[in-house]
Amino acid sequence: MLNLFCIDFGRKGKILAEQKKDVKSFVEGVFSAENESAATISDQKLGKYNNIAVKMFHTGVLTTKEMMIPAIADLASKILTGVDTYQKLYFINVLKIDLKYVLLIELLIGIYDVLNNPLMGAAYDHTRTRWGKARPYILFSTAPYFISCAVLYFGAIFLGTNSGSDPRKIVFVFIMLFLRETFSTIYSIPRGSMLSLQTANPKDRITVGLLQEYIGGLGTGAVYALFMPLMELNNKGYINFPAPYLFATMATIAAVFGIIGNMSLALQCKERILLQPKPAPLTKTIFYILKNKYMLRNFIANFAVSWWADGGYSWDIVTQQEIYGGTIFAFLVELPQNIVNPLSVTFIPKFQKFFKNNRNALITLRVWDLLCSVLMVAVGVPFVQNRLVVCLICALCLGLNAANNGPANVFEAEVAREINDYTEYVTGERPDGTIGLLTGLLSKVTAPLNTVLSIVLMKWSGYDTTLPQLPWIQGSRTIYRKVFFLYRGIKIIPTIVHIIPYFFYDLVGEKREKMYIALNERRALMAHEHNENEEMIAELASSISDSIEN
Repeated sequence: MLNLFCIDFGRKGKILAEQKKDVKSFVEGVFSAENESAATISDQKLGKYNNIAVKMFHTGVLTTKEMMIPAIADLASKILTGVDTYQKLYFINVLKIDLKYVLLIELLIGIYDVLNNPLMGAAYDHTRTRWGKARPYILFSTAPYFISCAVLYFGAIFLGTNSGSDPRKIVFVFIMLFLRETFSTIYSIPRGSMLSLQTANPKDRITVGLLQEYIGGLGTGAVYALFMPLMELNNKGYINFPAPYLFATMATIAAVFGIIGNMSLALQCKERILLQPKPAPLTKTIFYILKNKYMLRNFIANFAVSWWADGGYSWDIVTQQEIYGGTIFAFLVELPQNIVNPLSVTFIPKFQKFFKNNRNALITLRVWDLLCSVLMVAVGVPFVQNRLVVCLICALCLGLNAANNGPANVFEAEVAREINDYTEYVTGERPDGTIGLLTGLLSKVTAPLNTVLSIVLMKWSGYDTTLPQLPWIQGSRTIYRKVFFLYRGIKIIPTIVHIIPYFFYDLVGEKREKMYIALNERRALMAHEHNENEEMIAELASSISDSIEN
C-alpha cells in the first residue's frame, strides 16, 4: 500500500513538475526576446556590421528639406488641434446641439474605433511596398482626412444655428465624425511613425522634433491668439464675423496646410530603416506589448486613468471670458506664455547637457508642469472671485510652464520612439500599428465610463451653458470655483500617474547606445541576407559619408 502511495505521489509530482515547466516555458516565451531579434543574435554574427551600425547611430542622414517638410506638415496638425480645442463649444454653442447628443455620438464613434482600429493596425504592420511602409498611407489618406475635418466645421453655415433639435445636425455631425475617424485611423499611425522610419540617428530625430515644436507651436498659438478676441468682438457686436465662419475659416486653413505639407512629406522624404520582410501574424504581435517592459508600464498607467474626464466642455474659454473678465485680461494673462513658448526650444541643448539623458529631463519637466498646475489650483480656487489675484497667478504659472514646453515635448517624443525601438530590439519587428492601436483602444473601451463621468461633472459644476459668456454672468462663486478646478485641477492625478513609469525607465546611457548599435547591426545583416536589399547598405554608407564630409 505504501509503495502504491509513493508511486502515485511520484506521478503527481512528475505531472506537477511538467506543468510548472510548461508555465515557465509559456512565461519565457511571452516575455523573453524572440529568436533572431537583435537581443538574441550573437555578437559574433552581428559584429561584422559594427562600423556601419555605430555610424548610423552617431551620424545624421536627413537633408535640410527632410527636416523642414515634417515641421511644415505639423503646422497644419497643430492648427487643427487648436480648432479642435473648441470642438464641444462649437457643437453646443454654435451648432446648438444638446451635450447629451454630442456625448452619445462620441460614444458611438468610440465603439466604431474599437472595431476598425485593429484592422488598420494589422494592415499597416503587414505593408511592404517599393515606396515604403508609411508613405503610401500618408499620400492617399491626407486629403480625405483634412477635408473631412474642414467640412465638419462648415455645418453651422449649411444647417443654421437656431434649432437645437434639428435631426439633420445630429446626423451631419455623426457622419462627419465617422468619416473623419475613418481617415484619421488610416492617416495617424503611419504619420506618427514616419520619423522613426526615416533615420536611426537620435540627433536627427530630436532636431526634427525641435522644428516641429517650434513651427507647429506657431500654428496653435495663432489659433489661440485669434480665436478668443474674434469671438468676444462678435459677441459684443463690434465686428460682423460670425462664429460659424470663424470655425470654417480656421479649419480650411488647417486643411490647406495639411494637404500640401503631408503630401510633400510622402513624396519628398525617404524611409531608410529596413524592416522584417515577412512580419509576424496579428495573433502574435498583439502580445508584443508584454515583451516591452517600458511600454507595459505605460500601458498600465494609461489604463489606470483612461476613464478620467473633465466634464466635456471648454473650461479654458469659460475661465478666460467669465473669470478673467474677457479677451483683454485673457491676453495679458497669456502674454508671458506666448512670449516664452517659442523661445523654449532654445533650452533643449541646455537641458540635454545638464540632464545627460532624456529620462531625467522628461521627469523633471513633467514634475515642473505638475507643480505649476498645483500652484494655480491652490491659489485660484479659493480666490476665484478676485480677478487680479487669479490673473497674476495664472500669468506667472503659464509663463513658467511655457519655459519648458519645447524641451518637454521633444524629450517625451524621443523617449516614446526609444520605447518603440526597444520593441524591435526584443522582437525583431516594428508592429507600430498593432501596438499603437492596441494601446489607443484603452480610451475607446473606457469611453462609456468617460461619458458618464463627463455628464456627472457637468452637472456637478452647476454651469449653465445657455447663458452668454460674459464676466461673472453665472453669479456664483461656488460655480466658478468648480469651473476653475475643472480647468486646471482635474488632470493633476492623471499627470502624477503618467510620470510614475519613467522613474523605472533605465534605457539610458550605454544600455541605450548598445541597443541602437545592435538594432543597426541587425538591419545591415538583414540587408545582406536578402539580396534585393543589398543596395541599402551602400546607400546608407554613402549618406553617412556625405554627412561626415559636409
